[in-house]
Amino acid sequence: MKTVLLIPIKLHNQRLPGKNTKEMNGRPLCDYIFNTVVSLDASIEKYVYCSDEGIVPYIPEGIRLLKRDAYLDGNDVKGTEIIEYFLRDVKADIYILTHVTQPFTKAQSIEKALKKIIEEGYDSAFSAVMLKDYCWYQGRPLNYSMDNLVTTQKLEPVYMETGAFFIFRREVFDKFHRRIGNNPYMHIVDEFEKIDIDTADDFALAEAVAEYLAKDQKDMMV
Repeated sequence: MKTVLLIPIKLHNQRLPGKNTKEMNGRPLCDYIFNTVVSLDASIEKYVYCSDEGIVPYIPEGIRLLKRDAYLDGNDVKGTEIIEYFLRDVKADIYILTHVTQPFTKAQSIEKALKKIIEEGYDSAFSAVMLKDYCWYQGRPLNYSMDNLVTTQKLEPVYMETGAFFIFRREVFDKFHRRIGNNPYMHIVDEFEKIDIDTADDFALAEAVAEYLAKDQKDMMV
């Protein structure tokens, strides 16, 4: 069963220009996810999908560059369109989609979700966080009654996709034109893994976390 990993990247971002190669705690942002995915099983083909060869110096051994049409860098291009173009060029049974902008994604999270698809019959998997808080949707409470307040521990949880990764069988995208099928496995990630960088404020938060994690790792080695 052939498995392929895809990291879509563009080098010219609108909200935070140059964010994908911007230095974060002494490393380019893209280096975080690159180092995570190269630790995955060597049988998984790994691709950076980018229109600009300026990304080449950042790509480590074990990951290939597949140049994409510059059209896909457009601000109005949807993620499903990027996937569609990639699937035309790279044939596989299972695809893993992950992103530079979520630098704290863990290899073991991807591995566990992939194993669920291969061994337990799920057609797809995605990362999510569980929210046990008082949530509203369309102007009304979503998971609680204002007339019968309960403690947060007793609330019905709400789950939010994080986008850290999506894993799907080829037939899911061919049939439904989407990255989540009808029988998905939802992998709950921690507060660090859910961090997604879109803005300068997001980047500042991620950099603080990167500094904290690097210090914590260093302290553990002492």
